[in-house]
Amino acid sequence: MPERSPRLHPGAWWLWALGLGTAATRTTNPLLLALLIAASGYVVATHRSSAPWARSYAAFAKLAVAVLCVRLAFTVLLGSPIPGTHVLFTLPELPLPDWAQGIRLGGPVTAEALLFSGYNGLKLAALLICVGAANALSSPARLLKSLPGALYEAGVAVVVALTFAPHLIADVRRLRAARRLRGRPDRGVRGLLQVGLPVLEGALERSVALAAAMDARGFGRTAEVPVRVRRTTAALTLGGLLGVCAGTYGLLTAEGGTYGLPVLLAGSAAALAGLRLGGRRSPRTRYRPAPWGVRAWLVAGSGAAVAALLTLAAAREPDALNPGVVPLTAPALPLWPAASVLLALLPAFVVPQESRERA
Repeated sequence: MPERSPRLHPGAWWLWALGLGTAATRTTNPLLLALLIAASGYVVATHRSSAPWARSYAAFAKLAVAVLCVRLAFTVLLGSPIPGTHVLFTLPELPLPDWAQGIRLGGPVTAEALLFSGYNGLKLAALLICVGAANALSSPARLLKSLPGALYEAGVAVVVALTFAPHLIADVRRLRAARRLRGRPDRGVRGLLQVGLPVLEGALERSVALAAAMDARGFGRTAEVPVRVRRTTAALTLGGLLGVCAGTYGLLTAEGGTYGLPVLLAGSAAALAGLRLGGRRSPRTRYRPAPWGVRAWLVAGSGAAVAALLTLAAAREPDALNPGVVPLTAPALPLWPAASVLLALLPAFVVPQESRERA
């Protein structure tokens, strides 16, 4: 069936979404996080297709709301280390033994504690919504075609896992609609039990069909590679991943700021070289590979720019991007970080909506 989304490289959408997610981790300001969520939602609303995997954005949004509610519920029940003077209400406190000192059940609930938990919960919710935007905008099949050969088998597993939930939701909706047309109940425990068995049967049939298709296409077959090349590939990949971890840790700490970036770049180069060599074990051909054009650079660059600018703002204006709750004050909207977040809207204007592709 036709889709509304253009034939943009799926990796560009993922880089854009990961950039927004990185920006979300640099701030707890609810106004900036709300801007990030609104920007990603607008791009999804204008460029999302009608394919089953494109409906996952709503599921990620519901998961984000659930995470925020759970975080607030734990604060209400278990308390918070944040001191506060504005007591909203008081729950009955249960006495705990001596070995559980520092933990309480119930007691006073302050506005400062709820705001602190809400800010941090909203950060995680924004990160989940950004990941949901990438799932809704990029085709898993086209993303799998763009992976290097060394990651093809792992990519198949990830794509199957990502597409399982949308297909499962579509099956549940279809079966519930069929039961309503027949005048049978589709809600409650009874309706869930009677719908669950056909959904499970459909999932098993889809798994068998997928396994047969993968076997017919030669999935898992490898080519002969010399032992020296295999050892070099393993050393480059493992050393590169360790370098990426060490460089990332150095960038996140104040002491490792001098060596963090060089180690990260060296580790990334070694890991890419290892993946390049590892691709020789799984020779594949690509039919109509996804092009990486100017629009892909603009989309990926807009996400990277938002992440870089908010990281810079977090270093220069930490109080604005991470507002305190003691004393209790309303968060302010910093102007130039907010303008930086608006760069996330660039894909809505540079990617044409008139282009069509097959689901």
